[in-house]
Amino acid sequence: DAEEYQPPIWKSYLYQLQQEAPRPKRIICPREVENRPKYYGREFHGIISREQADEILAGVEGAYILRESQRQPGCYTLALRFGNQTLNYRLFYDGKHFVGEKRFESIHDLVTDGLITLYIETKASEYISKMTTNPIYEHIGYATLLREKVSRRLSRTKNESRKASVTSEESTPVEKITSLVRRAALTQNDNHFNYEKAHNFKVHTFRGPHWCEYCANFMWGLIAQGVRCSDCGLNVHKQCSKYVPNDCQPDLKRIKRVYCCDLTTLVKAHNTQRPMVVDSCIREIEARGLKSEGLYRVSGFTEHIEDVKMAFDRDGDKADISASIYPDINIIAGALKLYFRDLPIPVITYDTYSKFIEAAKISNPDERLEAIHEVLMLLPAAHYETLRYLMIHLKKVTLHEKENFMNAENLGIVFGPTLMRPPEDSTLATLNDMRYQKLIVQILIENEDVLF
Repeated sequence: DAEEYQPPIWKSYLYQLQQEAPRPKRIICPREVENRPKYYGREFHGIISREQADEILAGVEGAYILRESQRQPGCYTLALRFGNQTLNYRLFYDGKHFVGEKRFESIHDLVTDGLITLYIETKASEYISKMTTNPIYEHIGYATLLREKVSRRLSRTKNESRKASVTSEESTPVEKITSLVRRAALTQNDNHFNYEKAHNFKVHTFRGPHWCEYCANFMWGLIAQGVRCSDCGLNVHKQCSKYVPNDCQPDLKRIKRVYCCDLTTLVKAHNTQRPMVVDSCIREIEARGLKSEGLYRVSGFTEHIEDVKMAFDRDGDKADISASIYPDINIIAGALKLYFRDLPIPVITYDTYSKFIEAAKISNPDERLEAIHEVLMLLPAAHYETLRYLMIHLKKVTLHEKENFMNAENLGIVFGPTLMRPPEDSTLATLNDMRYQKLIVQILIENEDVLF
């Protein structure tokens, strides 16, 4: 419960080490150097040898200079004094300065970050190697969702404790909830559709001290100290990200759109069984379009379909796609097909694509059906549920074939390339597989009661 939540004890050892790390000391060249690159300052000493650089830096921990290589003119080196020896790094510039993956606005920042890293890795290499052995992550109740419940509880707890009456501040506690607190306060039962989802980690620069939400250790350095999940906001060391389970619970405020969003991410963010686009469009089509001639084959106006897309991106499940706004049902059918086409990972995923194609090539109908069923079991849960729901709907469409002229084969032609695409972007592969794509969807529709 949020009211009983006790924050973890952050491990401050690495933070203390960062504070102890040597500070950079720029050694200025006493003479004016010709042909100095415009992006270097007076720490540039021109063409000098390693031995000369060592003499200049001797005895000054954290001291640094830049020099041009004697052996390779036009190549530049950062000479840095650390641990009573001079370290030499090949230096690059592409608008920012770098010697490795990290890129810096200034040489001073590069050296500062380098000294911190060198110092911590020298003093705590064994500690760092064991950082992930007893993670806080396993003890804190991470695998959950329902932000609103947590926000309400934490907001109530905070308001009760301070007995504040300032209304302008009453909405702020939600923004201050860290991903750790949000996760710790939730219960597994809150998420009715707990599909497995990997975190979407990206390198991140944290402003001010930050601690890893997996191991509870400080994330050291000046920039790119760790990674952040762009879907749920989890902050961890890069090395810790390898151990985090596939239990991402996307935060709705981080999901900026509905179309072009990963299917599992969308359903977890909205806590729904299927994408709300699929539910809304199918509900509308079944209410007023099952007898429409050429349903899914006849195209609606492109600009109106784009309007529906924008409405879902803007309003989510509150998007109005009723007959009063869009009287042509083909617009709604087109918006549904566009949603499937825009998925970054198709409903029939890239991982299972070739297995479905191979299953479609089996000549014996019973064996083919069994093979397709086996591959269906390999789909991610959210993809499977979406495909199942769509096939039940398309089966209903075929029941009105006399009015809409759309049988399972026709729907297979329409939905084959919409629901499945080859992993490699090859026109030849797509053309060769089209008849099998059509066949797969046709079989899924005709046998939906058996396969699902």
